[in-house]
Amino acid sequence: MTATLPVSTATADLPAFSTYVTERGPVLLRTARSMTPNPADAEDLLQTALTKTYLAWDRIEDPRALDGYVRRALLNTRTSEWRRRRVDEYAAGDELPEPEPEAAVDPAERQAMRDAMWRAVLRLPDRQRAMVVLRYYEDLSEVQTAEVLGVSVGTVKSAVSRALAKLRADAGLGELTEAA
Repeated sequence: MTATLPVSTATADLPAFSTYVTERGPVLLRTARSMTPNPADAEDLLQTALTKTYLAWDRIEDPRALDGYVRRALLNTRTSEWRRRRVDEYAAGDELPEPEPEAAVDPAERQAMRDAMWRAVLRLPDRQRAMVVLRYYEDLSEVQTAEVLGVSVGTVKSAVSRALAKLRADAGLGELTEAA
């Protein structure tokens, strides 16, 4: 008994399909890139959608509907991949792994860090200090800080950025993040 390979039932017009891909490929690739963060994933997504389009080529009666068909294939394929990845990311089994215990921070070290940071904030120019205190100590938004100080939001953004750069450069602080 000999095994036979399945024969494809697609009877698409290869030259017409090739012409379509050559003409519309760049536009369709841009569409695929808008759906994925990685350009390589976008190329894979487009390849899969074009494969589906090729298999349905003879059933698409209106040539003006081709772009819509490919876009729908892109969207459906992307959604299927997203769902599959999302399901794959869930932990399997009845028990979840225990999180690693966090190292206990010495309260004296924490207080020393706060004191050093406050001393550095006090060395900032008055305007920058006011903005940093409002933004990070009082937890006001950029818009709220601008309203309190009577300046534009852009002024708050640039002054806080400069202040954080000065704080980062302060040798006694080490690394300081935006979330200060």
